[in-house]
Amino acid sequence: MSHTVKPLYDRIMIERIESERTTPGGIIIPDNAQEKPTRGKVVAVGSGQVDKNGTRVPMDVKVGDVVLFAKWGGTEFKIDSKEYLIMKESDILAIIS
Repeated sequence: MSHTVKPLYDRIMIERIESERTTPGGIIIPDNAQEKPTRGKVVAVGSGQVDKNGTRVPMDVKVGDVVLFAKWGGTEFKIDSKEYLIMKESDILAIIS
């Protein structure tokens, strides 16, 4: 069964991009020694926050952007055995191009 997720307001759904498992010197890093990646690909975005005047503020990130996010940001969840994060746009530190 496949699910569709649509983040609300200023929230973004991200799929983590795994970091390298080998150092530049060729040493393999075991899974238990690796930190969770802080880079990911945006797979869905909300429609934007509504300001105090009732105007919708557009999102700065879009589907397909590769982003850098706060290490402890977001809420992790699984859909069809794939892991994702949902976080507020303000937890995004940068768009990587």
